[in-house]
Amino acid sequence: MKIVVVLFMLVIVARGRDVTYDRRSLIINGTRRLLFSGSIHYPRSTPQMWANLIGQAKKGGLDVIQTYVFWNIHEPLQGKFNFEGRYDLVRFIKEVRNQGLYVSLRIGPFIESEWKYGGFPFWLHDISGIVFRSDNEPFKFYMQKFVSMVVNMMKSEGLYASQGGPIIISQIENEYQLVEGGFHEKGPPYVIWAASMAVGLRTGVPWMMCKQDDAPDPVINTCNGMSCGETFAGPNSPNKPAMWTENWTSFYQVYGGEPYRRSAEDIAFHVALFIAKGGSFVNYYMYHGGTNLGRSTSSYVTTSYYDEAPLDEYGLKRHPKWDHLRDLHAAVKQSSQPLLWGKHTKISLGLFQQAYIFQANSGSCAAFLVNNDTTSKVTVQFHNVAYDLPQKSISILPDCKNVVFNSATVNAQSGVRSTTAVTYLNQAKNWLTFAEKVSNVNKASFTRSGLLDQLTITKDTTDYLWYTVSYDYTSSDDQQLLLQVNSQAHVIHAFVNDAFIGTWIKPISLLNGKNNISLLSVMVGSPDAGAYLEHRIFGLQRVRIQGKMDVQDLNNQLWGYQVGLQGEQLEIYTEKGAQSVEWRTFDKFAQKPMVWYKTTFDAPPGRDTVALNLQSMGKGEIWINGESIGRYWVSFLTLQNQSSQTLYHIPHSFLKPSKNLLVLFEEMNGDPLQITLETISVSSVCGAVSESNMRQILSPIRRPKVQLYCHQGKRISVIDFASYGSPTGDCPNYSVGSCHSNSSKTVVEEVCLGKRRCSISVSASRFGGDPCPGTSKSLLVAASCS
Repeated sequence: MKIVVVLFMLVIVARGRDVTYDRRSLIINGTRRLLFSGSIHYPRSTPQMWANLIGQAKKGGLDVIQTYVFWNIHEPLQGKFNFEGRYDLVRFIKEVRNQGLYVSLRIGPFIESEWKYGGFPFWLHDISGIVFRSDNEPFKFYMQKFVSMVVNMMKSEGLYASQGGPIIISQIENEYQLVEGGFHEKGPPYVIWAASMAVGLRTGVPWMMCKQDDAPDPVINTCNGMSCGETFAGPNSPNKPAMWTENWTSFYQVYGGEPYRRSAEDIAFHVALFIAKGGSFVNYYMYHGGTNLGRSTSSYVTTSYYDEAPLDEYGLKRHPKWDHLRDLHAAVKQSSQPLLWGKHTKISLGLFQQAYIFQANSGSCAAFLVNNDTTSKVTVQFHNVAYDLPQKSISILPDCKNVVFNSATVNAQSGVRSTTAVTYLNQAKNWLTFAEKVSNVNKASFTRSGLLDQLTITKDTTDYLWYTVSYDYTSSDDQQLLLQVNSQAHVIHAFVNDAFIGTWIKPISLLNGKNNISLLSVMVGSPDAGAYLEHRIFGLQRVRIQGKMDVQDLNNQLWGYQVGLQGEQLEIYTEKGAQSVEWRTFDKFAQKPMVWYKTTFDAPPGRDTVALNLQSMGKGEIWINGESIGRYWVSFLTLQNQSSQTLYHIPHSFLKPSKNLLVLFEEMNGDPLQITLETISVSSVCGAVSESNMRQILSPIRRPKVQLYCHQGKRISVIDFASYGSPTGDCPNYSVGSCHSNSSKTVVEEVCLGKRRCSISVSASRFGGDPCPGTSKSLLVAASCS
């Protein structure tokens, strides 16, 4: 009975003044809305980038910007808060508001997001008796305290829609159902409590829970994944709308992992299918991934985050993904009236083909024609008209007659991102070095018997922890010994008597008498998911020395511990800290492990994105003017023997015009003399359109067009290829086909050269006549921007 009363109270409280919902959609100011949203995370970029990112999202047809709230950056120490710089959540939301978009605020406060410790501050780990994300009083106390603080901050700034602000919906928890079973009887009550707590904060806007099929009323259950039109069971109440919180536009990458590239066509198909089945809110995760600056990632995740999103890591448009989704949004919006108010029916058009029809009382009608056949295009009859459907595609008919968009027909330019080396840091005289000191038990900060958990000691303030022990060895021969280390950390660097013996443990030689064994345990991010996150153990688990006849277990010896590196403690990556150590010439420690390198460089002119190419390096972290641009691990190769990431983004706001301080810590034996400073731009664009593909999408009076445009103030400088006729291949692999107008390049040059954007229609008259009458023709154009 108590639970029933709580849920009844939730229903009463949920009815906000300006944002409500019904079975069809969110309702804003009394109007049902079809909403497209994109995830842009404020700490994964800089305030100087926010306006452009949000503006490009708006131009791409988005209505909403979605972000998590990152507890551990806002309260890194208990009771000590930081909402400044790129952590300025209020400034970010106000920028969204200023550009006329809404906000979806995912408070969590557990977020996962490939973010260290799932967004929890590490001090939470040390609260007595705490069990994260369960019906546990200490956890609920601190969770409610933080969520309430965020909500009150938003209220004080007037940022909820009920106050006239942009926030139209919030999220509590995150994909909890995936771990709920692990908490047994402590799971379900926690879900009910979290929902009740959130709604009780009276924001005046709805709350949602993603991947939580039993989200208590009035909290909306939502879907995450790549194909929610196929996998989502639907709202758990007939009065809730179908919402898709995370449509993964790509996937995050780990060191040693291959990039995942999801096509524009596949994303568009699944969005259109979700809308066709009654969905009304789709969020792209990520719309812009950005850069994992500093030590912000979860385990093994690269610095570059969702680079294959519609806006890449640097904020450049991914063509044709950005464009194709923009066109999809426009097509869906044309169908808004019947989609939001019409009667929804489904009819079969074939074995793998269906039509989803929305018919409003006003007479307006919209239809989605679906071809689920992955191998063949088909022709279907709908309302006594024949429609060609490419394989695995959906055509949108906002009037139930004319096709304005097909998910598999891309009428947008493609673009090639290129890099240009502008500065070579290859002068040894311009580099200085500082060798990191090897710790031993006599220099340790403290000693304990046995092996301790790494994160418990470091509090996740550093990737590095020295484990050191003194070992007495007596032998009359030169027997080969093997140091065996079992660890839950990510990398171990081993030293014996201050001499480096390897990153992956190798045979060792010991002196008769005392020997210092020093093991630098390295984390590459911390865990971000799973039940009982607070109980996860990291660092060394077992250390043994194996000889010919016996094995010596060192686990219970007296171990010395030192948190972090000397260079970190002295902050030698800053202008002030760099003066606290004696730097040596480059040749003193060049290409040795555990070395700090320092140099300066001038910023390149212009507006192009800037990055460091670290192809020659091994593993470590890098700072520009005291700002960490993240970890690098170039030497961790994929199965194809390639580095997962070689380019490391330097935000423009981190740079000065000249004498920028570059400091990096190299754990292995990388060569900094091969590092280059590079600019990144979309230097080549290519567009193609076919008369046959566009026949049903455009009315007879509208000619298909190739449209090209350049980024970052550049202009079209060269037409690299142009063919009106039957060019073979596609962008960027093309050649002249059997049918070709000789005037193709001249015509395109006259229209496009020197311009930022141009449009060329596909018509025989434009090119001086039909080069091959009776056949359907195409136009393909490739151009360079400078």
